[in-house]
Amino acid sequence: MEYKPETTGMTEKPDKKREELKGKVLHLKDLVSYQDGSVASRMIINRKAGSVTLFSFDENEGLSEHTAPYDATVTILEGECEVWVGGQTYQMKEGDTIIFPANAPHALSAITPFKMSLTMIRE
Repeated sequence: MEYKPETTGMTEKPDKKREELKGKVLHLKDLVSYQDGSVASRMIINRKAGSVTLFSFDENEGLSEHTAPYDATVTILEGECEVWVGGQTYQMKEGDTIIFPANAPHALSAITPFKMSLTMIRE
């Protein structure tokens, strides 16, 4: 799957599904479900300054190499994956975090089904 970050149409308008999450203790890995043979996502924060999106990847699924014009942080919530960033390969598991620098080529692939949180800072 190719990932193309959303850079236009950002809105500060409240979204009922996201508003329901505010002020509560959350278990992020429980907010997105696995889907056979695919990648699923759920955006939980979406602002002009950045976003937080949860992803689930079935085994052998991934995101193809791409770049983004801003820094992004990925935290593995469950499972294992392989990440490529700036020519380096990393094996990541639950609890691991990596920062993708702005404009650095990066990609990832599921070793096992896994879930992650992606935080992108635009400003």
